[in-house]
Amino acid sequence: MSTNTEKILTKVVAAIVATGLMSFCGVIVETAMNVTFPILMREFSITTNQAQWMTSIYLLLVAIVVPLSAILKNSYRTKMLFTVANLLFISGIIIDALAPLFGVLLVGRTIQGIGTGIALPLMFNIIMEQVPTSRIGFMMGSGNLITGVAPAIGPTFGGIVASKLNWRWVFYSLIPLLIISFVLGEWGITQKSPIKKQQIDLFSMLMIVFMFCGFVTEFSNLGSQAFMTFSVGGALLIGILGMGLFARRSLTLKEPILQLRLFRNKKFSGHILGFFLTQLISLGFAFLLPNYIQLVNGNSAMTAGLIVLPAGFVGAIFAPLGGGF
Repeated sequence: MSTNTEKILTKVVAAIVATGLMSFCGVIVETAMNVTFPILMREFSITTNQAQWMTSIYLLLVAIVVPLSAILKNSYRTKMLFTVANLLFISGIIIDALAPLFGVLLVGRTIQGIGTGIALPLMFNIIMEQVPTSRIGFMMGSGNLITGVAPAIGPTFGGIVASKLNWRWVFYSLIPLLIISFVLGEWGITQKSPIKKQQIDLFSMLMIVFMFCGFVTEFSNLGSQAFMTFSVGGALLIGILGMGLFARRSLTLKEPILQLRLFRNKKFSGHILGFFLTQLISLGFAFLLPNYIQLVNGNSAMTAGLIVLPAGFVGAIFAPLGGGF
C-alpha cells in the first residue's frame, strides 16, 4: 500500500496529462500525415522529396528548440511556457487545416514544431520535480504511454480520415484535444523551481541550426541528387561543421546549452545511443512503410495504416510496464 508521501497530487496528474496530450498531438499529426503523402503529392503536384518536408521541417524545429529546454525552464515560468507552446500548436494546426498551398502547409508545420519543442520536455520536467521518487519510473512510462499511443494509431487514423473524409480533418480533429490540454494545463501546472534568468549563447544556437539544417537537408536530397552537389555533400559538410563547432563551444562554456561533458560517462553515452537508434528506426519505418504500401504495392491509405498498427500499439502498451521496473 502506498504511503501519503507516495501519492501523486491531482494537479500534478493534470499537468502531466496536459503536456502529454500536446506531445500526443504532435506525434499523431506526424505519423497520420505520413500516410497521406501520396494524396498531398497529387493535390499539390509535388514530389516525394518535397512531401517529406512535412515531417522533416517539423522534426527539424523540434530538434532545434528542445536543446533550449533547460534554459527556458530556468528563465521562465512553466505555465507561461506551456501556454505559449499550446497556442503556437493550435495556430499551426489551424493554418495547416486551411492551407491553400503546400508552402503554407509547411509554415503551419514549422509553428507546430516550435510548440512541440517547447512542450515536450515540460512533461518530463514536471515528473522529475513533482512526482515522488518511488513513482517517477511508473509516471515516466505512463507519460510515454500517452505519446506512445500516437505512433500506434496515427497511421490508421490518418488512413481512415484520408479515405473517408479529407486529409484536412487530421488537423481539425485535434483542436478539441488541444483545448482540453490547455484547460488542464492552466489549472494543473504549478511553479516549483525558482526562476533564474539564463542567457542563451547565440553562437551555440546558430551552430545547432547549422547542424540540424545541414543533416536534414542532406538526408532529404540524398535519394534524388548526386552526392557531390551542394544540396547533399555541401549540406552534410555544413552539418558536420556546425556539430564540431557546437561541441567545441559547449566544452568551453561554464553554462552551455547542452552539457556535453556528460557523454564522458560511457554507460550514459551507450544508453543515449541506443535510444537514438531506436527512435531513428521507428520514425524511419513510420515514413517508409506507409508510402511503400501505397506507392509501390498500390494499396489504400487505410490499408497502410492498419498494417503498421500492431507494432506501435504493442510498443505503447509496454511503455508504463518498462517504466515500472
